[in-house]
Amino acid sequence: MTATIVQPAYMLIGGGSVAQIAEVLRRAGISRPLVVTDPFIRDSGMLARVTDPLEAAHIPYGVFADTVPDPTTDVVSAGTAALAAGGFDGMVALGGGSPIDTAKAIGVLAANGGRMRDYKVPNPIPVDGLPVVAVPTTAGTGSEVTRFTVITDTETDEKMLIAGLGVVPRAAIVDYELTLSCPFRLSADTGIDTLTHAIEAYVSRRANPYSDSLALAAMRRVADHLRTACLEPGNRRAREEMMLAATQAGLAFSNASVALVHGMSRPIGAHFHVPHGLSNAMLLPAVTEFSLAAAPARYADCARAMGAAPAGADDAAAGRALLDALAALNRDLKVPTPAAWGIDPGRWQALIPTMAEQALASGSPGNNPRVPTAAEIAELYRTVYGGA
Repeated sequence: MTATIVQPAYMLIGGGSVAQIAEVLRRAGISRPLVVTDPFIRDSGMLARVTDPLEAAHIPYGVFADTVPDPTTDVVSAGTAALAAGGFDGMVALGGGSPIDTAKAIGVLAANGGRMRDYKVPNPIPVDGLPVVAVPTTAGTGSEVTRFTVITDTETDEKMLIAGLGVVPRAAIVDYELTLSCPFRLSADTGIDTLTHAIEAYVSRRANPYSDSLALAAMRRVADHLRTACLEPGNRRAREEMMLAATQAGLAFSNASVALVHGMSRPIGAHFHVPHGLSNAMLLPAVTEFSLAAAPARYADCARAMGAAPAGADDAAAGRALLDALAALNRDLKVPTPAAWGIDPGRWQALIPTMAEQALASGSPGNNPRVPTAAEIAELYRTVYGGA
C-alpha cells in the first residue's frame, strides 16, 4: 500500500504554547496576519492570548470576528473582502472548527477567486490558499491539521466539502490551556467528534498504517479522559490528553477519510443547525451497528483500543462491547436524540430524502465498510430521530 500523507509543515504542541505565536508566524512566512475568530472569543478576553504576543513582537494585525457556527459562503465572502482590504498576507485562525474552516476557505478564495462552490469536491483547488496558522480552542474538530473545510452554501443550504493540499494549515499551535473554560456540552460534543474521527479513519476503506496508529491512540485517550474532561473541566491532564487526541484523530482522518457518520451528519447541520460534534454523536452508535458486520475485525480493534473489550476477546464479542460502550458514552454525556433536541418530526421526515441524497453526494459514505444505498441512509435517519 502507498499512502500520501499530508499535515501542517510545523506544529507546536503543549500548554502555554500560544505565547510563541510570533515565532510560528515567522516560520509560516506571515508578517501581517488577519486573526479570524468568532464573537465569543473576541468578547471573552481569549483573543488577547493571541493579540498580546503579536503586539509585544510589533507584528501588525487585523481581526475578523464575524465567523458563525456552520460557516457559510456569505461569511467567507465577507472575510475574503476584509483580508484584501487590509493587505494581509496570511491568517491566524483562533477558535473551534468554525473559525478554522472559515479561514481555510478565505485563503482558497483569496488565492483563486470565484465562488466557494467552484472548489466543492471533486473539483480541485488550483492554487494553494494563503497560509493559515490554526490555533484550536476546542478539543474535537482536528481542523487545525486537516486537508478539509466544510462550508454551507447559503443559496442551497448544502454543506460543501472542500478538500486538498490547498486547505492544509501551514502551522498549528495545539495549546490545551485554551480549552480549560469549555463548558460541559461543548466538551462532550467535541470529544465525541474526536472519537468519531478516530473510529471512521480506522474503519475507512482508505485507512493506512500511518492513520491506523494515530486513530487507535486517539481512541484510547478519548475512552480514558473524555468523561473526566467534561465533569472536571479544570482537570489539566484530562484536557491535555483530549487536545492531543483531537489532533491525532484529525491527522488520522485527514489521511484516511471519514465515512458514513460524517456523510449523514452534514445535512443535519445544514438543515437544522445542530452543532457538528453533536450530530455526529447522535449518529455514531446507530451507524456503527449498521456497519459492524462489514468490518468485524476493525471494529473489534476499536473496542480493544477503548478498553471496552479485553485483548483476548473474539471479534464478535468485541464488536458487541463497542456498541454497548458507544451507547453508554452517549448516556453518560447526555447526548440527545434529534427529537429530544427539539427538531420538528414533520420537518425531519419531509427532509429525509433530501438529506439522504446529500449524504451520498458528499462521497463520505463510499468510504464506509458497508456502503449504503439512499434507502438505507433514509432508514438510519428514521431510526436515529427518536433513538429507536
